[in-house]
Amino acid sequence: MTEKQIAPNCAKCDAKFCDNRDIQATSLPTFCPMKVATETVHNIVDLVNSNADLKKLYLASAWVEKNAYETVRGDITPVWPRVCEVMEFAKQLGIEKLGVAFCIGLSDEAKKVVKIFENNGFKVQSVVCKCGNVDKTRFGVPPTDKIGGSNSFEAACNPVLQAELLNQAGTGLNVTVGLCVGHDSLFFMHSKTPTTALIVKDRVTGHNPVIALYSQYHKSRL
Repeated sequence: MTEKQIAPNCAKCDAKFCDNRDIQATSLPTFCPMKVATETVHNIVDLVNSNADLKKLYLASAWVEKNAYETVRGDITPVWPRVCEVMEFAKQLGIEKLGVAFCIGLSDEAKKVVKIFENNGFKVQSVVCKCGNVDKTRFGVPPTDKIGGSNSFEAACNPVLQAELLNQAGTGLNVTVGLCVGHDSLFFMHSKTPTTALIVKDRVTGHNPVIALYSQYHKSRL
């Protein structure tokens, strides 16, 4: 029997019943997919357990999540910044070669990231977003959408080429550093190996997008 579909809206659920082992279907909000998705839940558990690649990624993720905390003076305290979590994740997977796909505007950050990875024993291949030196119009971008003006040469971000070059390099885990919104989507779609984001681009907040959710100075934009 096919389960009835409910459009999930978990962000609107203040109770977060899914984090309670005593969850009862009768107490769930009307938009909760768990009211009808019992079979789907079991199918996903079976899928992860039966697929060696998925299982390996899942167990490594859980290991990193647990070990990113330590008990300090009786309190559970986070101890690893994300860059450490990325490296520990790769180690758990037995990966020796990392790929870094970065925005040219974050070249300094990318250089630091690569140095950290290499100092920790990883081989690293890195590709800048403007690789290929292709003018934006060759991808069908209207000249009026060039930042520097319609008549200027403007090298296009080329996330598909970034992914392909790292595919050819045989990286075991790819890491994105500041790729533009949308360009990162294209990179994720075309990378043949698992990918995680280390830095996400936010030009206004110094690449710390969560600030915009809390700052009074950004509310007018939202």
